Amino acid sequence: MAGHSDNDMGLPAFDKPVKIAIVIAPYYTAIAKAQLDAARAVLDQAGATHETIEVPGSLEIPTAIGIAHRLSNFDGFVALGCVIRGATSHYDVVVNESSRALTLLGMQGVCIGNGIITVENREQAEERADAARLNTAGGAAAAALYLIALTRRFGQPKGGVGFKPRPDVIEVAGDTKGPTTA
Repeated sequence: MAGHSDNDMGLPAFDKPVKIAIVIAPYYTAIAKAQLDAARAVLDQAGATHETIEVPGSLEIPTAIGIAHRLSNFDGFVALGCVIRGATSHYDVVVNESSRALTLLGMQGVCIGNGIITVENREQAEERADAARLNTAGGAAAAALYLIALTRRFGQPKGGVGFKPRPDVIEVAGDTKGPTTA
């Protein structure tokens, strides 16, 4: 994988197929094309299948990921977009809220690589979108793959928090005098 990194871990290997949704807000066409090419190259290198979902803006990326996670069978997601600072506080809202929403989804176990570029100007965006330079989209694709590998390593959630009910015993709440099972 090209791009800036002090620690090139390579990509994880998978014994079962991996299906990724790339969710992109293609507001800046040339930046979006570079991001898609970079992310797809990494996913192809890892042997992952992928499809692209376009949304109007970066604020819609987490919502689209949440919907696809609930209603589809993707193993993970790559969030791509570009937010360039303008003259108003809208930049701060988009940057902070999209990041916060992606983090909350991640904390719920959704495997997301965040490649939303947040920059001061077009030149910074081009540098980050370029696969031969900073390659943030390729890094986001790799991050999603790592999180999927980690999820598979630890297995599926075992369900429930706390004690595990025994199917042969029904526990009864209430008075401690007398039997506590039925």
